[in-house]
Amino acid sequence: MRRVQELREKSTEELVDILNELEAELFQIRKTIKSGGQVDKPGRVKHIRKMRARILTILRERGIKI
Repeated sequence: MRRVQELREKSTEELVDILNELEAELFQIRKTIKSGGQVDKPGRVKHIRKMRARILTILRERGIKI
């Protein structure tokens, strides 16, 4: 709950930056998995996907489409 409140307090530019970082990290994890490698924290994928959805929801509430 606190995490969502913290995200809502951030500016739009900050949210877009966080979103880009999360997508880059998710890409790297997926690339590692596809190449047959092992991920240190497999639960991180689920966490990243949820955070990405939260940020996109907040941005859409503000009327910003990405």
